[in-house]
Amino acid sequence: MGVYGIDLGTTNSAIARIDADGRPEVMIGMNGEPTIPSVVLFASAFDHLVGEGARRQARLDPEHVCALVKRRMGDAEWRFAAHGTTWSAPAVSALILKSLAADVEFGGGEPVGRAVITVPAYFGDEERRATIQAGTYAGFDVAGVLSEPIAAALSYGFGRLDGSVDVGKSDARETVLVYDLGGGTFDATVIELADRRISVLAVEGDHQLGGADWDERIALYLSQQFCAANPDAEDPLDDSAGSQMLVLAAEQAKRELSEAERTEVVIAHDGARAVVPLTRAEVESMTASLMRRTVDLTRDCLAAAAKRGVASVDRLLLVGGSSRMPMVERELRKEFGLDGELRDPDLSVARGAALYGEKLEMERLILADLMTRGRLRDGSPLREAAPADLEQSVARVAASFGQPVGLVRRMVEIQVDTVVSRGFGVLALNSQYGLAAAWLVHRNQTLPVRVRRSFGTVREDQDQIELTVVEQQGQAASMRPEDTKVLIEGRIRGIPPGYPADSEVRVTFEMGFDGVLHVTAHHVDADMPLTLSAQTGATLSQADVARELDQVQRTRRRTG
Repeated sequence: MGVYGIDLGTTNSAIARIDADGRPEVMIGMNGEPTIPSVVLFASAFDHLVGEGARRQARLDPEHVCALVKRRMGDAEWRFAAHGTTWSAPAVSALILKSLAADVEFGGGEPVGRAVITVPAYFGDEERRATIQAGTYAGFDVAGVLSEPIAAALSYGFGRLDGSVDVGKSDARETVLVYDLGGGTFDATVIELADRRISVLAVEGDHQLGGADWDERIALYLSQQFCAANPDAEDPLDDSAGSQMLVLAAEQAKRELSEAERTEVVIAHDGARAVVPLTRAEVESMTASLMRRTVDLTRDCLAAAAKRGVASVDRLLLVGGSSRMPMVERELRKEFGLDGELRDPDLSVARGAALYGEKLEMERLILADLMTRGRLRDGSPLREAAPADLEQSVARVAASFGQPVGLVRRMVEIQVDTVVSRGFGVLALNSQYGLAAAWLVHRNQTLPVRVRRSFGTVREDQDQIELTVVEQQGQAASMRPEDTKVLIEGRIRGIPPGYPADSEVRVTFEMGFDGVLHVTAHHVDADMPLTLSAQTGATLSQADVARELDQVQRTRRRTG
C-alpha cells in the first residue's frame, strides 16, 4: 500500500498517488472532478456533506456550512457550532480528508492508510500540528507534512526521470521562485534545485491572504451596485444567505474575467433584481492593494534569499488557482522581470505530495530491508549503509514496486532542505529590558534545527522554573512579550533548596523537517528535566481530543 499525497487547501482539496508508471496521478472524485471544495455542510449533529453539494447549500443554509477552515488551523479558541455540537479546525478538516479518502475507494483505489499532507510554507508550529491532528482524526498515518512550495517544485519536474532539471548531473542548478496564491493563503518561496537536492532558501507569506479576499472585494462592489439600482431593497450583505450568494457570484465572475475582459452578474435578492456589468480592469483596480501585498511579500522573500547569496532567480512557478488571474503574471513580470510558468496550479501540490510520499515509502522499505538483513543498525540513516548493500536493497525494492531501479535510486537520493518559517524562543528576564523574548531559532534558519542555550535561575533556593515558549509574530523578531505568540508553558517543580541564584537551566530546541518543535529544559545541578511538545490547539485536553475523534468517526457522510 502506497502513501497518498494530499493538498488540504483553503478553498479546494485534492488527493494523488503514484501510478503504475511511477507518475503522480490526481484521483477523480465522485463529482467527476480532480478537486473538491473544502466546504462542509453539517446537515445534523450526525450527518455531514463535503464538497460541491455543501458549497451549493451555502446559500440556503449558511449557518451550518463551514468554509475557509484552513485559515483557522492552529487557532486554539476557534470552534464551528452546528446543531448543538462544536467542531475545532482539525476536526472539520478531518471530515474533508475522510471525504477525499472515500472518493479514492469509490474510484477503485486502495484505502488511504498513510499520507503526506501539505501545508503553506509560512505555517507555524501550531498550524502544522493541527494539520497532523486532522490526519489522525481522519484515520490516517501521517507520514509527514510537506510545505506546498516544495511539493510544487517536485511536481514541476524535479526528481522525475522526465524532469526539466537533470538531477543526475552535479552541474544542474536552478533557482526557482514559487509564487503560491491559493484560495485563502499566500506564500512566496525561493528554492534552489541542484545536484539531487531541493533547498528552500527563504520563505515569506500570509495565511490570511488569498483568492477569497478578491471575492470579498468583488462581492462588496456587487452589493453597492445592487443597492444603487434598488434603493428600497435590503442590502444582500445584511443577510447571511444573500452574502453567501454574492460571494459565490463574485468567485464565478473572477473566474470568467480570467478568460474574458468583461462579464455580467445577475443578482436577485429581496424581491429585486439587478444586472451588474463588470470588467477585468474594474476588478484589478478594486483589488490592487491585495496584489500589491503579494508583491511586497515576494520582494521581502527575494531580499531574504539575497542575504543567503542568491543574486538572481531562473524560474517563476505560479501555484494556486488564484494565480490564474492575468494581473498576477503581468504584475510579477513588471516588478521582477520574470515570466511565470502556470501549469495545473490547482493540482501540482497534490502531485508533489504524492511524489514525496513515494520517496518516504521507498526509504522506509529500504531501511527495513537493510536492517532485516543485518546490513544497517536500527535507527541508523540510509547514508550509513555500504554503497553495495544500498544498491542491492534498492534493486529489491524496485522489483517490489515494479519500478525501474534508476527511478527508485533517484527518488532515494533526492534530499530536501527547508527552513524555519518563524522564529522560536523563550521568555526570560533581561537585565536591561525585564521580561523579554530570547530567540533560539530564527526565521529562515535551515532545518533540521537543534540549538541549546543556558539561562540562570533568578534567586537562591528557587523551587520551580517556569518555561514559556513563544513563536515570532510578523516579520521582525521583537523582544517584547506582547509581540509574540505563546506556544507552550511548563514548569519544573519541587526543586530542592541549596542551589544558588544563576544556577544553570539548559534549554534545548529541536525541530525536524516537518517543522514541529520539541523543547527540553534541564536544571543541570538538580538534574531535573522538563520535556515539552506543543499540544495542537494548545488548549485541547486529552478528553477534548478523544471527544472530537469519536465525533469525527461517528458522523455519517452524505452524498450529493
